[in-house]
Amino acid sequence: MFEALTEKLNGVFRLLGNRGKLTEKDIDEAMRQVRLALLEADVNFKVVKEFIGKVKERSLGKDVMESLSPAQQVIKIVNEELIAILGDEKGARLVSASQPPAVLMMVGLQGSGKTTTSAKLALHLKHNGQKPLLVAADNRRPAAIEQLVALGKQLDVPVYREDPKNKAWDIAGHALKEAHKIAATHVIVDTAGRLHIDQELMDELEKVKKVLKPHEVLLVVDAMTGQEAVNVATEFHERVDVTGLIMTKMDGDARGGAALSIRWVSGVPVKFIGIGEKADALEPFYPDRLASRILGMGDMLSFIEKAEKLVDEKKALELQQKLKKSQFDLEDFLDQLKAIKKMGPIGQLAEMLPGMGRLASKLPDGAQEAHMRKVEAIVLSMTREERQNPSVIGGSRRKRIAAGSGTKTSDVNQLLNQFQQMQKLMKMGMRGKLPKNIMGMFR
Repeated sequence: MFEALTEKLNGVFRLLGNRGKLTEKDIDEAMRQVRLALLEADVNFKVVKEFIGKVKERSLGKDVMESLSPAQQVIKIVNEELIAILGDEKGARLVSASQPPAVLMMVGLQGSGKTTTSAKLALHLKHNGQKPLLVAADNRRPAAIEQLVALGKQLDVPVYREDPKNKAWDIAGHALKEAHKIAATHVIVDTAGRLHIDQELMDELEKVKKVLKPHEVLLVVDAMTGQEAVNVATEFHERVDVTGLIMTKMDGDARGGAALSIRWVSGVPVKFIGIGEKADALEPFYPDRLASRILGMGDMLSFIEKAEKLVDEKKALELQQKLKKSQFDLEDFLDQLKAIKKMGPIGQLAEMLPGMGRLASKLPDGAQEAHMRKVEAIVLSMTREERQNPSVIGGSRRKRIAAGSGTKTSDVNQLLNQFQQMQKLMKMGMRGKLPKNIMGMFR
């Protein structure tokens, strides 16, 4: 996600860090490079203009130009303005119903992943102790009904369906009665889509909405369609008053600019992002966390949340305390490596670890897993003392570890240096601050 953009922004920050005191000319050149990076990432040109204008104005201020660490101040400003563009919401919040069930109406174009996203959302709610009911109201595409029924069976979530010849708004009304009957906490209605927006589609959605009186109208958009996703969001919002966005295929090879544009252009908050094909590959959207990933600073909170699902509560609490106290050592790192295989694709997880995203992005496709196996072998070749206190690992020990793991001394050096930087970034990240030596991560 955003690998090319992250790399180019890091290049700009490295140049700034090498300048010491910054001049107005330095800022102008840096902003020119940032502008190009954003446009190449397919960010809406109006968003780019607004973003660059604010960053430049703040960067030319007295506090930055006279600062002892002006480059770090610029990065701080970029981070804050990225969050502002992505939305200042404190993470995804679905509207709750005073009297259950809460009704979530899913809309979107055909091919955006609306049906699978409906099932993913149901699983997300189920994992949070809710009792969702899926409703197959896409009577234009019988295959979608069968797909939703199959997904519901796989996830052990009930699915309400009727003959596709029935009107979608009638199906919706009957589904509400079924939801009350089974005491569902949420009703997720998968509506019909088209390959393009037309009057017939909107008329049908308006009728379904009138019957449902939904608490949320969630638009599913495909991030890989670039700026077309922004246009779709704007049009749907104008017609059916969308309350939230779910961006799918964020793990794809698209340039990703839609995610940076869609909130600013449409005015509708992103609530979830889809990061894979598996049923659990749906994440709540946190603007500050995504901004942190884009700048290569990781996303430890999301990493911990994933880890908590795989370890018992006691271990999860211990891990959090170690992170907060900067006591995360190589033994803990080894435990996480073993759990990583269950947590998802290595590339996505590496983005969450401070300093590791840039390293992972440089590896050839398919090489991340091989690299992690090498890292695991290196750590396993250390003694318990060395894992708990890496500072004792001198030159001779590094040679021994390299020989024992079948790697080179340079590989061991690289891991230890990376881990040391990770510890520093974790410490600052858990406190919600940018590290004082932030420029080091862009070297």
